[in-house]
Amino acid sequence: MEAYLVAIAIIAAIYVLLTLGLTLQYGLTGLVNFGHVGFFAIGAYASALISMQGVPLVLSFACAAAIAALAAYPIGLVALRLRDDYFAVVTLGFGETVRLAITSEKWLTNGVQGIPGVPKAFAGMGIGMAGALATLAAVALACAVAALMLRRITRSPFGRVIEAIRDNEDALRALGKDPARFKIQVLALGSALAGLAGAFYAHYITYLSPDQFIPLVTFYVWMAMIMGGVGRVSGAVVGALLLMLFLEGTRFLRDVAPDLISAVDMASVRLGAVGLALVLFTLFRPQGLMGDYTRR
Repeated sequence: MEAYLVAIAIIAAIYVLLTLGLTLQYGLTGLVNFGHVGFFAIGAYASALISMQGVPLVLSFACAAAIAALAAYPIGLVALRLRDDYFAVVTLGFGETVRLAITSEKWLTNGVQGIPGVPKAFAGMGIGMAGALATLAAVALACAVAALMLRRITRSPFGRVIEAIRDNEDALRALGKDPARFKIQVLALGSALAGLAGAFYAHYITYLSPDQFIPLVTFYVWMAMIMGGVGRVSGAVVGALLLMLFLEGTRFLRDVAPDLISAVDMASVRLGAVGLALVLFTLFRPQGLMGDYTRR
């Protein structure tokens, strides 16, 4: 049971990193990114491939974040020319393009067969609880640093500018500010967090395949942000933890009614339960758990 709980905690912390990145992009700046999973995949594959060449994991993690941030630069240029709804479609296409590239470029990624044998983080501590706990501590530390970074951003002049982009970009231009470079910087920072999350994921799971990076992952991250509270750093953390509670808690629905739910239908029931939770939050708590309680 302890090993199961630690494994769930690690995945939850990885989702916290992903949600913090999306909170910076959408919650604080208003950039609708439906391709967040693409940067998650770039970070995972970049760190895995680099580390398998003998590069220390610390450097491979840094490279994963940097490569994901660089990949966001052309998307940022697109953001300067498109309205929010069109930009959302472009980012969705970007995420799928990354997955298709991973599938087709077999010389690099081994295609649908995936990459086995990715070096495990803290492998020197063995495959037992010690290594898993060390991984959890490392991911939790990364989440804490990222959360503190976002808090500092929200209280800085940079944070006030990006919030102005979210609230009224035309008014910001009238004040003589250029939103373009701020959007690119925000996309790069949020994508770097997604790339770092991908690196942790790769070196914890130790096996990568394109099927792990489907658009559903982006949907889960959006759901975590909405449930926790859009634009709230604390909401990103609470929402990701609540998401994991829903995803793992629904695994035991069949134990409650084994005669009503077949093993084949269990996946659909779980997804339906998660979707129902999102609908209920949207209807009765649209500002999220950590949002402003004076709003209705």
